[in-house]
Amino acid sequence: MSYRHIAVDPVTPTIGAVVEGVRLAEVDDATVAEIHDAWMEHCVLFFRDQTLTPEQHLAFGRHFGPLHIHPAAPYAHGDPALMVIHTDAHSKRNNGSGWHSDVSADAEPPLGSILHLHQAPSQGGDTLWASMYAAFEALSTPLRALLERLTAHHGADYTGHYGDHPPQRAFPSATHPVVRTHPVTGRKALFVNAGFTRRIVELAASESRALLDFLFKHAMHPAFQCRFNWRAGDVAMWDNRCTQHLAVWDYHPETRAGLRVTIAGDRPFLARDADADAAPLNVAAGR
Repeated sequence: MSYRHIAVDPVTPTIGAVVEGVRLAEVDDATVAEIHDAWMEHCVLFFRDQTLTPEQHLAFGRHFGPLHIHPAAPYAHGDPALMVIHTDAHSKRNNGSGWHSDVSADAEPPLGSILHLHQAPSQGGDTLWASMYAAFEALSTPLRALLERLTAHHGADYTGHYGDHPPQRAFPSATHPVVRTHPVTGRKALFVNAGFTRRIVELAASESRALLDFLFKHAMHPAFQCRFNWRAGDVAMWDNRCTQHLAVWDYHPETRAGLRVTIAGDRPFLARDADADAAPLNVAAGR
C-alpha cells in the first residue's frame, strides 16, 4: 500500500511498522485516514520521538472512536481515559507482564490502545506483540474448524493490582468466540489469551484446560511476533482485536512510565456468523 502523508516501514512481514513523517499532536483528517489504513494492515504502529500533551493524546485517540475506561487502573489529570502506566523500584508488579489482549474480560473489549511513554529505562523495557491472525492461520484446517465453533469465558480480578485505587469494575467477565472476525479487515483471529481467558464453554474442564494451554503456547511463537525497544517520547498503537502483547520487566530498579489512551470496541462476533452474514470490508471502510 502506498501513502502520501506518512512513511511506513514494516518491522516484520507479519506484524508491526514504524511510521515516520508525522507529528501526532497536529494530524489532519487525511493523515489520520492513512494511519488507520496502515494500522489495519500492520496491526501495531510505532511513532518515534512524539511530543504530546495529555489533551493531544486524548484527541488523537478520539480520531479512531470513543474512549474506553479501564475497569480498575489509576488515571491522570482527573480523566479516567488517561490510564497511568508506571513501574519503578517500589512496584510489586509490572503492567502487562503476561501475554494478553487488553481488558478482553469486558463485554465489549477495547478496539485498540495508544501508549505514550514518558520515561524509559536505560536498558530493557521492551514490549512484544504477536499477530493472532498469524496464530490462527498457522493451525491445521481441522483445528481451525473446531475452534470456530467454540466460545470462551474471560474474567478478571483486579483486587490488589493497583494499590489503593478503587476499581470502577473490579470483576468484569464475558463470553467471547474463540475465533473472532475483524470487523474492518474481515480476517479471522484467535481470541483467547493467558491473561483473561478462563475456560472454553462447550468443553469439559480437562479438555478446556488442555486446549487453552496449547493455544496459549502456540500464540507465543516467535514467528508471529515483533519487538519494540522504547525511548522516551515514543508512541505505540495496537489493535486488540487481532494482537496480544507482553511488556518485559527486565529493568528493575529503573522506572518506565507513561500514559495510555484506549479506544472503545464492540462485542466480538463468531467467525462462522461472519462467513454467513458479512463480507470482508475494504481496509479503509472502517473509519
